[in-house]
This record gives sequence, structure tokens and C-alpha cells, in this order.
Amino acid sequence: MATNAVDETEATKATTDEKAVDTTKSDEVPETEVPAAADDAQTKEETPSGVGQGAAAVVSAALGVVSLTGSWIGTVASARQNLVGQLETAQNAGVAQQIQAVYGDAWQTTALWGGLFSLIALVVGVVTLARPAFGTPGRIQAPWIKSVAWAGVALGVIGLFLAVLKYTGILLGLPSAG
Repeated sequence: MATNAVDETEATKATTDEKAVDTTKSDEVPETEVPAAADDAQTKEETPSGVGQGAAAVVSAALGVVSLTGSWIGTVASARQNLVGQLETAQNAGVAQQIQAVYGDAWQTTALWGGLFSLIALVVGVVTLARPAFGTPGRIQAPWIKSVAWAGVALGVIGLFLAVLKYTGILLGLPSAG
């Protein structure tokens, strides 16, 4: 039995030595794999994620909506122009002159602010759509970014058209006093 115990100890020792050798071999990493992993990490860090383009597309669409619905600054500017018209209009001025000074100038101010917001929406949308042409070659813009940017461009065009119609009096012009 003593020889049996010695043989088992030697067999266990040999198996443990083989595992130790196998473990050290698998822990070694070939030198060619380390730089490749570093290059992948650098490439991922340098590749733009498109977050800026997505944000610009959303801003373009939001500005287009604001140009159509009105903005706080347009409302304040219109109210200010209404007050200025009331202060500057003489008591003996004609009705047509009073209507133009009090309401017409305020309406045109609202149209100007709407036109400004729509023009900004249009420019931001066009720049967002044109950005891939000046970026990384082969990088494709996400479809949702294109869709939202096109929506911003369309809303900007519609808002600009309506602002021009409002400013010129073609759309909802002032009533005649005569």
C-alpha cells in the first residue's frame, strides 16, 4: 500500500504541473493582438456618434414649429409695438392711421419674428442635411436624423412663406377703415 500512496502522489503532482504549464500558456497574449485592440479603442473614440447632428435636426424641427405657432418673444414684441403705436398716434389721426399704428405694426412685428424663427429653422435643417458631405467619408447619417432635419426644413419653408404673406397683408390683412 505504501507504494500505491507514493504513485498516487506522483500522479497528482504530475497532473498539477501539467495544469500549471497549460495555465501559463493560455495567459500569454501574442504581441499582435494588443495593438489591434488599442487601435479599435482609438477608432471608436475618434468616430463621431452623430449626437450633434441629431440635436441639430431636432432643434430645426422645433424652431419650425415655433415659427408656425408663435413665440414668446414675438408676442412681447407685438405687444410692445402695439403700445408704441398707441402712444405715437395722435388723437385727431384718422381711423385708418390709428388701425395701422396700433394693430398693423404689431401684426407685422409678429410676422417678422415668425419669419426669423423659420429662417433659422431652415438654415439649421439644411446644414444638418449637408453635414455628411463634409464629414468622415463613408459615414452614413442615421435615417431618423435625415427625417427630422427634412421636417425642420419643410416647417421652415412653410413658416417663411406664411410670414411673408402675413407681413405683406395678403394673409389676414387689416380691415379697411373706409
